[in-house]
Parts: sequence; structure tokens; C-alpha cells
Amino acid sequence: MDPQQELFTELLLRLKEKGYDVYDTFLPPEGTPYPFIYLADSQQTDDPNKTAIFGNVYQTIHVWHNNPRQRGTVSGILLDIKEICYRLEHTANFAWMVQNMNQRILPDNTTKTPLLHGLLEVEFKFS
Repeated sequence: MDPQQELFTELLLRLKEKGYDVYDTFLPPEGTPYPFIYLADSQQTDDPNKTAIFGNVYQTIHVWHNNPRQRGTVSGILLDIKEICYRLEHTANFAWMVQNMNQRILPDNTTKTPLLHGLLEVEFKFS
């Protein structure tokens, strides 16, 4: 399996095991209860090698909540996601290690209801 797909699938399964509503490919339909997690874009960069696949996968993960006064809830979900990322050491075909992680929490006014938007950008090294 492609490294970025294997990582994406593993993150999806582990987040669902924690009891979160997780969406991928498309944002959920209107009326979906908040908070929810959206596994967004992935990018893979391979390191040149003749005999094995090594490189980095960059995964973007969003969290949305419809109550801007519950910043602590969004922060707690982001912490859970970060712990899952840091604890992910192996999948079926690859070893993983977090190289960098950027976190932001910002207001989101793209809907009629003001939202709170958590954003994680995670760089994983794989071998």
C-alpha cells in the first residue's frame, strides 16, 4: 500500500476508535453535529533510494466546533489527535515518526453560525 494511504487509513481508524466523528474526502453534510474531525489533504515526498521507500508524509487535520466558547473542547480534541500521531510507530508496512507538528485554533465565519476551527499540520517521516 502507498505510504500516505496507509498512514491516512491508520489515523482514520485510531480516531474513530477514540469515539470521534471523523470525515474524509468530503466535508460532512449540513446538519452534522459538532464537534467533528476532518482528515484533509495528504502529501508524500519520497527520498531517493534504490531498494526501499523512505520519505515524508504531510497530513492536514481539521477540527470544527459550533460553540466558539468551548475552545477547551477543541484544544482537547487536538491534544488527542497529537497523542495518536506521536504514538503511531508502525503500520503494516512502514515505521513512522513525527518530524514536525503545527497547531492553530482560529475563528471561522464561513457558515451562518460562528465556528471554532482547530488545524493540525503534521509531518511524518516513514521508512
